[in-house]
Amino acid sequence: MRPPKIPESVLVVIHTPALEVLLIERADAPGFWQSVTGSKDTLAESLVETCLREVAEETGILVGTPSIPLTALRDWGLANVYEIYPRWRHRYAPGVTHNTEHVFGLCVPAGTPVRLSPREHTAHAWLPWREAADRCFSPSNAEAVLQLPRLAGAEPLA
Repeated sequence: MRPPKIPESVLVVIHTPALEVLLIERADAPGFWQSVTGSKDTLAESLVETCLREVAEETGILVGTPSIPLTALRDWGLANVYEIYPRWRHRYAPGVTHNTEHVFGLCVPAGTPVRLSPREHTAHAWLPWREAADRCFSPSNAEAVLQLPRLAGAEPLA
């Protein structure tokens, strides 16, 4: 049996310099499009480590390479506290109903290849930021994408 998920996660808005946004469709919820998201694996795992792990696991994009340096990952300084959807609460400890989601942006070159984890996602699309925001099933994800033009120039982490 897996240990309960930690109710602290990251949302990584992956985008190009032209503000095209990568969205991925959930395997367990067809029609639910989102940015990369995932919970910390351990309490000791940093939010940046969570971002790097989740981006690699969900998209195959490796940050810290010559084409995508660590400086391409930016902490947008936003945190959303939201109620965990009832359909996914069984993954958390009993009584846990809310999650804190930290928002990051990751700027990648246009044409960056995407390799999905088939057990997690079934399709991906690069969309102009406004269209991407409209397609996001999560209100906090849609709001983060709408902040992209303002936050894409935020200070890099490294």
